[in-house]
Parts: sequence; structure tokens; C-alpha cells
Amino acid sequence: MDVLWRSEHKVIIVGLDNAGKTTILYQFSMNEVVHTSPTIGSNVEEIVVNNTHFLMWDIGGQESLRSSWNTYYTNTEFVIVVVDSTDRERISVTKEELYRMLAHEDLKKAGLLIFANKQDVKGCMSVAEISQSLQLTSVKDHQWHIQACCALTGEGLCQGLEWMMSRLRVR
Repeated sequence: MDVLWRSEHKVIIVGLDNAGKTTILYQFSMNEVVHTSPTIGSNVEEIVVNNTHFLMWDIGGQESLRSSWNTYYTNTEFVIVVVDSTDRERISVTKEELYRMLAHEDLKKAGLLIFANKQDVKGCMSVAEISQSLQLTSVKDHQWHIQACCALTGEGLCQGLEWMMSRLRVR
């Protein structure tokens, strides 16, 4: 298929408010930590990795904004779900939103990358714990990968991008 030659690959970055979505976006685009405030609406940046262009949409995660996420789904090739690994109280909400998204017609071919963010915080949930809480093994109809990361240092982010690049080669 000519997927690799398509000029841009659309990626949406979602997750609950304060998970680290915008910090991750700007870590990708500028390689630096940008102090952010809650995103109302969306931020978009083009990230180029080895001549592959990703158009990354960081979408606000406050409860009032989540119902509008589906307006961004058209032509999305990858969904990045950012999980705050310290937020045990809301992991079930993340799970609900995740499965609502995966059931959407416009995302049925999208790859799923889960960033388990804030892994630098003592006592945070491990990747295994998050994977179990989100029941990722039950996701059969999407290619998925969960990656430990720290948005503030950038640790783990490149591995997530590498997984996305490898999925583009496979299709």
C-alpha cells in the first residue's frame, strides 16, 4: 500500500485533563518542557521523524470537552492515549473513554499507543498495572502498544514514536 508515501499521518493525543498530553506534544516538537495550562480545544503540531510527517492533534481532556473528541477522528491513523500513572482514582474513567473511542467507526483502523506518563513519580502505577486496569489484552481489533514515559524528561517518548513508525511499515 502507499501509506508510507502519504505526506502526513494524522495522530490524535487524548487523555484526561492533566495527564501530560500537551507536555508530550511540545516535547516532540521542540524537545523541551513547555509550561502549559489546560487545553481548551486543541493544539496541533507537525512532527517529522525520518522524513515521516505526523500531524499531531492534542485535544483538551476536561470532562466537558471529551464529548467533542469524535469530531477529530476522521482520517486518524494513530490514537495516543496519555495516562497519568499517578491518577489511580480516574483510571476507570480513562478506560471508559478508551473503549468508547475504540468502538467509533472512524477509528477502526487506527493504531493505539498508550503513554503511561509520570513514571518518575514514586508510587505511580506500573505499565503492567495500567495495562491490567485498562484491560488492554482484550483489545483485539487494534494494533496497540503501551509505553512507560516521563513527559518532563522525554524519557520513553522516542520508543513510542518508533512503535508508530514500525506500524506504518507493516501495513
